[in-house]
This record gives sequence, C-alpha cells and structure tokens, in this order.
Amino acid sequence: MITKIEPKILSGFMELMPAEQILFNKYLEIIRETYEEFGYVPLESPMVEYSNVLLAKIGEDTKKEIYRFQRNDDDLSLRFDLTVPLARFVAMNGQSLAFPFRRYQIGKVFRGERPQKGRFREFYQCDIDIIGNGSLGLINDAEIPAVIYRLFSKLNLGEFVIRISNRKVLTGLVESLGYPEKTDEVLRIVDKLEKIGQESVVEELTKVGLSLEGARTVIKFVKIFGTNKEILEQLRKMEIENKTFDEGIEELDTVLTKASEFGVPEKNLKLDLAIARGLSYYTGTVYETVLVDERVSGSVCSGGRYDDLAESYTNVSYPGVGISIGLTRLFSQLLSAGVIVPEASTPSKVMVVTLDNDLKFALEVAKELREDGIKTEVYTEDDKFKKKLSYANKIGVPYVAIIGEEEIKAKKVTLKNMKTGEQEMVGVDGVIKKLKRDEIHS
Repeated sequence: MITKIEPKILSGFMELMPAEQILFNKYLEIIRETYEEFGYVPLESPMVEYSNVLLAKIGEDTKKEIYRFQRNDDDLSLRFDLTVPLARFVAMNGQSLAFPFRRYQIGKVFRGERPQKGRFREFYQCDIDIIGNGSLGLINDAEIPAVIYRLFSKLNLGEFVIRISNRKVLTGLVESLGYPEKTDEVLRIVDKLEKIGQESVVEELTKVGLSLEGARTVIKFVKIFGTNKEILEQLRKMEIENKTFDEGIEELDTVLTKASEFGVPEKNLKLDLAIARGLSYYTGTVYETVLVDERVSGSVCSGGRYDDLAESYTNVSYPGVGISIGLTRLFSQLLSAGVIVPEASTPSKVMVVTLDNDLKFALEVAKELREDGIKTEVYTEDDKFKKKLSYANKIGVPYVAIIGEEEIKAKKVTLKNMKTGEQEMVGVDGVIKKLKRDEIHS
C-alpha cells in the first residue's frame, strides 16, 4: 500500500482559486497598462542574485530574512525587493541607458519573515522608478502622485489619499532641537506613529536620547494639520533657522504645485508631516497611499526620493524617485474584508456546447470566435446536456452557444445568456457583435 502524502503549502505563500486569480491578474494588467501610459519601460531582473551583490545595500535585520543558499561554488540569494536588482542593473548598464531611465517591474520577491495576517514570504511588488544620471529634477517627484492617482482611479477600490511629506523637513526640525546625530532614529520611530500610538513614540524618542520636551515638540510638529497651503504657511512661520528644513519646505511646495498641474486633485494629495518612511535611504519626498475604506489598513502604495541608487556598485551618482505597491498584501486584505468579490472562474466569454456530442461544427464556431478576439471554451466531454449547463453555471461563463441538429443545418448557434436565461438563434457574426457590445458596456 502506497503511503499518501498530505497536500499542503508553506505558510506565508498565497495560492488563489481560479476566480480569485483571474481578478488578481486583472489588477496586474491594469497596473502594467497604467505604468506604460506614463512611458515607463519594463524590466525583468532575475529572482536569484549573487549574495554579495544583493546584501550590499541592506541592513542586518533584512539580511536575516533573505533566502540564501549554496549552489556549487556560488553563494546565491532570492531577491527580497525590486530596488536592489534595479540598482545593480543601472550600475551594470548605465553607459547604454537613456536618462532619465523610467522603468517598471512587476514580480515576486521573497522574505523569510514570520508569516502573519497581511504578511507574506512570497509576494508581488509592482514598482516604478525614475533614475537620473548625476541629477534628477523635482518634476519627477510630482509625476509619481499623478501615476498613483491615475492607477487607483482605474482600480476602482474606493476613495484614496496620497499622503506626502519630505524627510528634510523633519530632519531639519530634529537638527534644530540639537540632535543632528539622532535624525535617522527619530524618523524611524515617527514612522511607527500610527502603529504604536503617540505615547509609545514619545517613550521611544526619549529612549534614544531626546528630552521629554524635545519628544513632545516632535509629536506636536507632525500633528500640524490644515490644507496643504495652510501647513506650508505654518512651517514658514516657525522661524526655524536650518538649511535642511528650508530646503524641505521649498521642495514640498514645488512638488505639490507641479502635482496639481499634472491633474492630481488636492483631496487626493494631502501633506502629512507624520509620513517619514523608516528607511534611511529616503532623502527627500516621501509618499504613502491609503484607502479611505477602514477595512483596509496601512499603506497600499509607498516610496520616495533617494539620492544615490547604485552607490554600493559604482562611483557614478544615480539619484531617483519611485514607489512600490505590495499587490499580494493589498489583494489579500481586499478579499478578506469583502471589498472585492471574485466572480467568474473562467476568462471565457462564451462556452460552446453540443446536444449530440458532434464537435465538428462546434470547433469551427469556436475557431471563428477566437479569431475575432472572443475568449471561447468548448465543452469536449461526452456528457449529458444538463451536466454541461451545470458546469457552465459553476465556472460563471456569461454565455453558452448551444449547437444541435437545427443549428448545424442553419449554420447558427442558440446563444443563451446564463444570467437572464434569454436565448436566441444567431449566426457567429451575431455572437461576436453581442459579446463585443457587452464588453463595451461592462
């Protein structure tokens, strides 16, 4: 007797049912199309990199999450994000690229962290970055919100807000308080404000060396609210004499003005001084996009400006700005919260079925439909007609094209709407017109 093995997958890896995967793929395609609308070019970097290349730009905490292995004499690792491979690619190919280099990449990355709700070991990231050679204008920081606005409008997931700030503003404040060596720690702690709350942030700030008064000043600062214009006015009235602080204000003003010219409404682009992004390689503009729907927590799209993408690999300066969408985490939240509901378990718009299991004419019809761009499935098994319709209902195909003796003689099909039950005998041209008309109105 053969011992059966229990079928199971590792925790932290998402595996979807067909209807869910079809919807997931739809979002992937919308993201890809939107990125290309703005002129970003695709890049497909390898999932496996040399470990010394991959580990050059990351901290000790991230190194613990790397999937690392030995193959013969090679020390290899699975990529944990798409930014480090981009840095390596630009350093290798900088002489052949046209700058600014605008690339997008959509692909799986791997992190060996403890899986929990909304956290995965294998997940899709959807990135865009604009890389300059030596310099990169702030207009690019303004285009990023335009891409996000266009994309989330098309995804149709409800109201959303792109929260924007500039790390130089908070850095300048911390320097003016007398803690220039603590700026990275302070920004990392402030970035946790929503997760751990105000009192815990104050406590952590004092632990890293700020006075209680200084910690409370930081909290009061990041709580400044109002319209974008009002916040900028309040910042200018603070009379903080710090070059970095002043640069941050002017950069924010420029980016917000230009983003408006790109067509991003202010209700979707809010200046929020609490947005710090915990990673120290961000040096200027930072973004976090959130859905207004309270069932979806945390940022769904984040990123920012960095001074030197490829500093670990070359002496050439490659400043950049970019954002990333963790689509696996977002999709998982949307599903579990009921914000999205998968429908059909098939990409087909029509399924061809026969009454007598003579497939010759059915295959001709299917071929003609496919040649006209209609996704078409043929039920090929020798089953009773009732079972064929039951299958069509189960997979959620919108239409069934029924073929019997009468249809074969007339060189037509009986097209049945599976939702309404309505049916009519039409030629293949009629099927094509009907389905394409439905597609336009869907």
